Amino acid sequence: MPSYVVKTPHCTYPVLVERGGLGKLRDYVPRRAGKVFVVSTQDVWEFYGGAVEAALGAWPHEVIFFPGGETRKRLAEVEALAEQMVLKGADRSSVVFAVGGGILTDVAGFLAAIFMRGIPVIQVPTTLLAQVDAAVGGKTGVNLVAGKNLIGSFHQPLAVIIDPAVLDTLPEREYRAGLFEIIKHGVIADADLFWLMRREPKRVMSHAPDVVDRMICDSVRIKAEVVSGDEKEEDRRRILNFGHTFGHALEAETGYSKFLHGEAVAWGMKAAAALGRLEEMLPAEDKQEILACVDSYGPFPPLHGIDPMRLAARLKSDKKTVKGKIHFVLPERIGAVRITSNVDERAVLAAIQEALAC
Repeated sequence: MPSYVVKTPHCTYPVLVERGGLGKLRDYVPRRAGKVFVVSTQDVWEFYGGAVEAALGAWPHEVIFFPGGETRKRLAEVEALAEQMVLKGADRSSVVFAVGGGILTDVAGFLAAIFMRGIPVIQVPTTLLAQVDAAVGGKTGVNLVAGKNLIGSFHQPLAVIIDPAVLDTLPEREYRAGLFEIIKHGVIADADLFWLMRREPKRVMSHAPDVVDRMICDSVRIKAEVVSGDEKEEDRRRILNFGHTFGHALEAETGYSKFLHGEAVAWGMKAAAALGRLEEMLPAEDKQEILACVDSYGPFPPLHGIDPMRLAARLKSDKKTVKGKIHFVLPERIGAVRITSNVDERAVLAAIQEALAC
């Protein structure tokens, strides 16, 4: 299977996509590194702790656990992890291995970014969402009550090691949540990937290896290309936020407790497609195909009781809002999107109302 390279002005690193890749972790530890700190969650460690331990072999290492869950993705938890690292002998030569899903890779990456003003991190994503999105690109961070990932840092990893075989133990809801990030990549940059998702839901849901490997590889390729051209989201990288501006508002409004991140992004893509149509950017038939593709990978938590006005107000707290202007990523057709802040507020509210009614 292919490997990919992310090239930024400050670093270049590989993204390995390989079945059995979990056994190659030690190959990516720098020769002069000190103690390795594996950050994981208890549930992931029960499945893959033995494989990680075997891969690291005799290299000095410690395992520390993040409690897990979006509601624990807070600064206090990062501080607690850092205190454990100090007690277990971490120093500037240490390396963090982030072994887990997207929340874990965000938290452990942020821990590495700020511990002793920055130490290396190697990302080992174990959920589909983390493999195709969260672990690649160097975004790290934690949540505030006011909004998602409002405290964070860009901290590129030394490497990303993706083993598609680990997805066989992933709960179905978590697997579905990752599929929405793949649909996102199809809408923004790869119509062929979108149509694979649209036309082959049975093979996608059955974890057919050739389909799973292609979904991951295509998504990693897209993200690596985008991040290489715009590391810190000053221009084109913003297209990766398709569905996220609306989705983050939904997560914050529901206290980060009702929707998985991918599920919120799925709803956000529906709202963005509705807004794209209302703004006369997106053809009606493309809008319907996007909605149908998203719906084919449900079910979703119920949306009743959510106030559209409150969601619209939360959009202004999104980290992509600049000088009071919300930057929306809206589809023009399947495979292409446009970034715009010139959107009628009434259309935004109407799009939210339509998506809540879907």
